[in-house]
Amino acid sequence: MERERLQSYVGNGDKAVPTFSPGEMRRRQDVIRAHMAEADVDAVLFTSYQNIDYYADFLYCAFGRRYGLVIDHERATTISAGIDGGQPWRRTFGHNVTYTDWQKDNWFHAVRQLVGDARRIGIEFDEVDLDTYRLLQEEFPEVEFVDIAAAAMRLRMIKSPEEIERIAELARIADIGGAAVVEAVAPGVPEYEVALHSTQVMVREIARSYPHGELQDTWTWFQSGVNTDGAHNPVTTRRIEAGDILSLNCFPMSAGYYVALERTLFAGHCDDASRRLWELNCRVHDRGKELLVPGARCSEIARELNEIYAEADLLQYRSFGYGHSFGVLCHYYGREAGLELREDCETVLEPGMVVSMEPMITIPEGRPGAGGYREHDILVIEEGGSRNVTKFPYGPDHLVVKGKAEAA
Repeated sequence: MERERLQSYVGNGDKAVPTFSPGEMRRRQDVIRAHMAEADVDAVLFTSYQNIDYYADFLYCAFGRRYGLVIDHERATTISAGIDGGQPWRRTFGHNVTYTDWQKDNWFHAVRQLVGDARRIGIEFDEVDLDTYRLLQEEFPEVEFVDIAAAAMRLRMIKSPEEIERIAELARIADIGGAAVVEAVAPGVPEYEVALHSTQVMVREIARSYPHGELQDTWTWFQSGVNTDGAHNPVTTRRIEAGDILSLNCFPMSAGYYVALERTLFAGHCDDASRRLWELNCRVHDRGKELLVPGARCSEIARELNEIYAEADLLQYRSFGYGHSFGVLCHYYGREAGLELREDCETVLEPGMVVSMEPMITIPEGRPGAGGYREHDILVIEEGGSRNVTKFPYGPDHLVVKGKAEAA
């Protein structure tokens, strides 16, 4: 039986209250079109979470299906799967077309309808997998595919005032999540209970701040003891023990915008060896924040902070780079890899960039002070300096937590 290849959900409900103003969304699309004109690109096919969200205000759920956003010099249209009904149309700034499951290649058919006779099409070389690329070449043998990912990333690095306002508000909510972690910490409490409490508090606050937004993807990682050795270690059923090193990681998300609050804590008391390591890491953190100013080069920041660790014979325990850009990103999709505080990144900081300072060292099990030490603040680069939007305290004077059981 023949069935339709494309459907329209236009008018299925009212358009959602947008995350950003129409002026902000037009600015984003105009800027990418300006790059297209300069690079002689007829149309762009975005397929990543981050770019579809950034340019169309639609955050998709793939679940094994392909999604897209086609921007030409006149229109912007998201391509979504029929399983989502009218939600993609309601969220999209621009137009939307829905493809059905009745034929295997309907997504490519939708792309064909939107790009028309384009001869140079931009795609994301860092995101399109080999299978999709092969199928695109088969569908469009006359087209030259060029990379758009690097240019789009550079454009996303400089945040608008509206973006910075959202990031700052989410940082405030992350601080609330951090306070909820401290509230829940006590010997005998499992990691997952602490994480659940923090996440619930943040979700409720996001709902209060953004009553028309979609609520998804906010989470907390809370680690204890040996589980603190990795920044992205998942929550477990391990129970907190007195004297444990703890790691707080709060991640409120709204409309694809993720922020982070990360802190070292200790349960009840902190031994001398651990205190020395903790204080040294806080010293690196403090110096790192001082270095986040316009004109500073990412690689040079990393090298200067390396020297502090090296002087203390701790550089070999450094876990990763010192920070990264913020904006549209998450633990399961991309971020602006060109703005990382690492030795191999030559990007120069500019006003409008938003970056973290998050030094971490991991001391192996069996050594004095074993565990992972990490602090994390978010700073907005401004003319003449930077502004820290993270307010949560850190260090031994603040986060040796006396849980309810001990306080009694």
